[in-house]
Amino acid sequence: MTTFEAGPEAPWPATEQEWEQVRSFNKKLALMPRFRIRNRITPRVIQALLRVSQIGSAGKLLKHGLKAERKVIGVGGVPVPVRIIRPKGKAKGVVLDFHGGGWVIGNAQMNDDFNVAMVNTCNVTVVSVDYRLAVSTPVEGLMEDCLSAARWVLNDDSREFAGLPVIVVGESAGAHLAVATLLALKQWPGLLQRVNGALLYYGVYDLTGTPSVRAAPPETLLLDGPGMVEAFRMLTPGLSDEQRRQPPLSPLYGDFTDFPPALMFAGELDPLRDDTLELADRWVKSAPVERYLLPSSPHGFIHFPTAVAASVLVYSREWITAQVGAVGFNRL
Repeated sequence: MTTFEAGPEAPWPATEQEWEQVRSFNKKLALMPRFRIRNRITPRVIQALLRVSQIGSAGKLLKHGLKAERKVIGVGGVPVPVRIIRPKGKAKGVVLDFHGGGWVIGNAQMNDDFNVAMVNTCNVTVVSVDYRLAVSTPVEGLMEDCLSAARWVLNDDSREFAGLPVIVVGESAGAHLAVATLLALKQWPGLLQRVNGALLYYGVYDLTGTPSVRAAPPETLLLDGPGMVEAFRMLTPGLSDEQRRQPPLSPLYGDFTDFPPALMFAGELDPLRDDTLELADRWVKSAPVERYLLPSSPHGFIHFPTAVAASVLVYSREWITAQVGAVGFNRL
């Protein structure tokens, strides 16, 4: 694989017909309401609808010959529920998954389709973290949950995961929590060294708003771009912008020394575009980074029925497999 060096983004290989498919789907997105955080009631309603939609999901896993275990784990007195999906054979590695949802919706089950594909293709066990949500818990509490889960997975005393390479995966708010967790793990260098890669999709890394967030036009797709700065303030009440910029709350300003290799994706039409671009510029000074800025692509694009989204997910799984197989070589 080609290692990205800070500078122009690597082009994503797709045909003009495939990009036209993306643009066509964007027209449908433009008719939909944008996700926005304005109160605590709407996220609760969405969360309830999500759980209803997930009833009977165990049957989907059984079709692949898999099952999920729900388990409460954690260290330091911080119990955290996780959803564990194991491969049919011996696992070659572990994926620690942090779901998205703007910190206020989502759960460990929502990424089952993606996680099943990783389990089957990469021969890894996926541990998806069911962290608390910000409708009832401060963002710092969510970060505490994620760190507790990571320490449990990475602890060498774990009978199941001892010695296995670990890949951290996060999407959107989950990418924020993933990088914040890696920064917090610097307190335990031995645990951080066990992380062999970070796969990050269009994350939020500056809770004061990067330039692309602050300059987002009214017509942003999926996300309420113009309202994001106010949403960040609602999520971190009582803090000044200077306090919001402090890592790990705003991971962009952290110390990436001794970090693992990373693969990052961002969409050209995503208000959070600059978060990924600026994070890559800082991260690459310490470790190899591949970053891709996808033309005509909005936030959340890996969930959409396009050939480009499918190719991104295929490449992501290939990258995970390569990182798992490169144990002992990543940090020479």
